[in-house]
Amino acid sequence: MKKTLLLIMLLTIAFSGRTQDKQTDYTEALKLIEVWLDAQRDYDRVPGMSVIIVDDQEVLWSGAFGMANLQDQIKTTPATLYSICSISKLFTSVAIMKLYDEGKLRLDDEIHDLLPWYDLKQQFEDSWPITIRTLLTHSSGLPRESNHPYWTGPDHPFPESDSVKAELHNQETLYPSSTYFQYSNLGLTLLGEVVEVVSGMPYEEYIKLYILDPLNLQDTRTFLPEDQYGTTMAVGYSALNREGERDKVNLFQAKGIKAAAGFSSNVLDLGKFASWQFRLLDTTTTEILQPSTLNYMHKVHWTDPDWKNTWGLGFWVKKGEDGEKRVGHSGGCPGYSTLFSMFPAKKRAYAVFTNGLNTNRTGYIQGMHNILEKYKKEEKEEPGKDSVPGLDEYEGYYSQLPWISEVYLASWHNKLVMVRLPSKDPAETLMVLKYIGNDTFKRLRDDGELGEAYEFIRDDKGAIQKIKRHNNHFSRIHK
Repeated sequence: MKKTLLLIMLLTIAFSGRTQDKQTDYTEALKLIEVWLDAQRDYDRVPGMSVIIVDDQEVLWSGAFGMANLQDQIKTTPATLYSICSISKLFTSVAIMKLYDEGKLRLDDEIHDLLPWYDLKQQFEDSWPITIRTLLTHSSGLPRESNHPYWTGPDHPFPESDSVKAELHNQETLYPSSTYFQYSNLGLTLLGEVVEVVSGMPYEEYIKLYILDPLNLQDTRTFLPEDQYGTTMAVGYSALNREGERDKVNLFQAKGIKAAAGFSSNVLDLGKFASWQFRLLDTTTTEILQPSTLNYMHKVHWTDPDWKNTWGLGFWVKKGEDGEKRVGHSGGCPGYSTLFSMFPAKKRAYAVFTNGLNTNRTGYIQGMHNILEKYKKEEKEEPGKDSVPGLDEYEGYYSQLPWISEVYLASWHNKLVMVRLPSKDPAETLMVLKYIGNDTFKRLRDDGELGEAYEFIRDDKGAIQKIKRHNNHFSRIHK
């Protein structure tokens, strides 16, 4: 009896310990992310942006800023569709690896054995063979593009599949295979043809039947839906000109290049795509792919001689600023810039879609990630003597022109933080302010000591009007 009671007590203690391991409440950090992204979009003059942050099987946050259609003033939402361009390559790569799992092809199969009509000239006699593996890792030595001017506006004349094949004999390799990294839309286009030949199905049908439908990616397509263009699908815009403006870009269809750059989707579907991968990496059950196959795809399979380019099977694979492994893919097509990035160890993923060219997608994801990591590191304290009620009263936008266009003050672990807008790395530049009393805060130094005072000045009605620091003022713009 005593042993039974002791066992129950031990189990109770163990269970209680587990329930006390609460997940971080990122509400404050996510509010700051929303404010920062909104400002960055304005200052970078990006027409529209849709964003998602995924933690394993849950959407941590999604949001949207700006316009999907500037002319008709249609706002973006997380459901807004964009051309995802080269992120399309991930779906082609998954299709190839599904056929690999089924024993229908090998990674070292040579391209001319799978595609008998392949007749691109190999100009290096001592070259290693061009294989499925070298195409997935962009180390095949193939030229970047098919022999067509489809990146040239205003009409972007993408070729049909037959035209891609017909022009191969007029092209030649750039390098010997397995020598250098050379990003190649042509290479992934050929892998789309391999999917058709090996599966015996049209590429579009195979992708829909075996990848999109099982993952319930209802808003992901192998083409751009023209009937939704300008409404639920964002209009694309050019890079900035000298006047700081972006021109509207004509709608395109990638046609024969679709396996490399033709898909449309939204960030919500990319969130599901990320959750599938986290789920697969944490099980022994096959779901489209075998878990070991996806894990294999996420490993580095190619490193350039200069060690600057590392690539998996279809995915880029690299180390972040913190040394942590990241996998994903970017996309850039006429009028659209997108990025999909996953942190497998943390089971966290980000997708940023914009309807403007040359936008700072990498910086937006890095900024969001840095804010969340900093907030997690400074885990919220239990409410107690240091708890400060009513911090939201001080939150809002302030300006100190001509020196500083904007700063934003936000609640942060029972303190305030001040972030400049715009800011390339908001987490790095956060200034922490600790409440002292009587509408006064002091800057909290990195060593924990207190610095200069920030005094909030109210008007006759008690509303906060400005901040005084060193007898100079920040004026409140709006809350």
